[in-house]
Amino acid sequence: MQKRLGMLLVSVVLLGVMLAGCTPPTRLERDYGTSYQLTRAQQILTPEAEQSLAPQEDLDGGAAQRTLERYRKTFEKPPPPPTFAVSVGAIK
Repeated sequence: MQKRLGMLLVSVVLLGVMLAGCTPPTRLERDYGTSYQLTRAQQILTPEAEQSLAPQEDLDGGAAQRTLERYRKTFEKPPPPPTFAVSVGAIK
């Protein structure tokens, strides 16, 4: 009798777990990744650029060269170590 009751309990639990897997997706699951995709789409300057083989002329050579040099200079020296200031009340 005990064994039969235990098997029935296990069967009911397994059936409940299997049925829980059949639930429809929640609102969060349906919208998962929407924020990422929207942000990525908004960062594209010219969405039609992939269809055109013409070069993009948004940045002239001199400006691009200065930008690239400024970017490379950021790697020449290590950044300063972070400093933390913790206030622990008023000192008189």
